[in-house]
Amino acid sequence: MNILGLPEKETRENIELLNVLLANFQVYYQNLRGLHWNIRGKRFFELHVKFEELYNQSQLRIDEIAERVLTLGGTPLHTFEDYIGKNKLQIGKNITQDDSAVELIIKSLTALLTIEREILEKSSEINDEGTNSMMSDLITEQEKDIWMMRAFLG
Repeated sequence: MNILGLPEKETRENIELLNVLLANFQVYYQNLRGLHWNIRGKRFFELHVKFEELYNQSQLRIDEIAERVLTLGGTPLHTFEDYIGKNKLQIGKNITQDDSAVELIIKSLTALLTIEREILEKSSEINDEGTNSMMSDLITEQEKDIWMMRAFLG
């Protein structure tokens, strides 16, 4: 058992998964920045503001995930090389069209949900309530974001 009363081996495995999530959140964040900067068209004002809201929210989540890694006794990934090496998201390059931008967000959130559900399952097995709570909150938030983005697409 570690200092938090969690089994060491399983906690190290969860730290690895949290670092995968951290890396993917960093890619998601950067995609959102690019969408914010490059969006064009009649929905510019609406989406420009929404993408800024989403990247600010993501920046907070990135910090929370990194701090959870530290709390569990790990070291958060912090290089672009690490992020790209663990990335499972589509990279959004030069996306300017509104529907394409929103579709990228939906795909990204869906991929993040898959990682988060895996973490939730593994952390539940060892009664890691701190990680469980964080994953539950992320999942709830992102499911709502997906619903809203899909509603936007019609």
